[in-house]
Amino acid sequence: MITYNLEKIKQQIPLNVQLVVVSKYRPIEQLMEVYNTGQRDFAENRVQELLGKFQEMPKDIKWHLIGHLQSNKVKIIVGFVHLIHSLDSVELAIEIDKQAAKINRVIPVLLQFHVAQEDSKFGIKPIDAEIICKQILELPFIEIKGIMGMASFTEDESLIRKEFQLLKSIFENLKEKFFMDKLGFDTISMGMSSDFKIAIEVGSNLVRVGSLVFEKI
Repeated sequence: MITYNLEKIKQQIPLNVQLVVVSKYRPIEQLMEVYNTGQRDFAENRVQELLGKFQEMPKDIKWHLIGHLQSNKVKIIVGFVHLIHSLDSVELAIEIDKQAAKINRVIPVLLQFHVAQEDSKFGIKPIDAEIICKQILELPFIEIKGIMGMASFTEDESLIRKEFQLLKSIFENLKEKFFMDKLGFDTISMGMSSDFKIAIEVGSNLVRVGSLVFEKI
């Protein structure tokens, strides 16, 4: 089932869009089935689960952290994380930079923005995008690769589209202001199992899909 689901999803994703499989709460056996199809990018919400799976699974996997990251957990993942999607404050950035400096490794990150209706979601306010980006750019052990965000959990596709369009506009504005001469700022991480098709239409080039991979469709 998992292999079939994954193939169906890949048929709906253009070649220029990266698929990251969200593996949270899933057992190693299921993840290995995904791995054996050739998939190498996996994402976790929680640091401890990320660490455990990193230790148990093949070392050519690229691990993405997509959940809220607490400052006291940064040191656990800086040595191996491929991409942190959830950088949502200058304070967290300073801690990432501090821990990364200790091992002399530049950490790739995405700036997470809050564009959804739910207050429970984390992220930088769009109005603060430029000032926070400018401050983080001063930290030598962080490389800003792009942005991430989540749309509201709703069946209102027009609202979802509007929120994704806001994220895309934030990306374009930051690109123009700070990254015109930097090719590495190129990632728009938006879209999950319920809304990745809309996200791709708006301009996402990285989608985070979990339940559609592992559950019966």
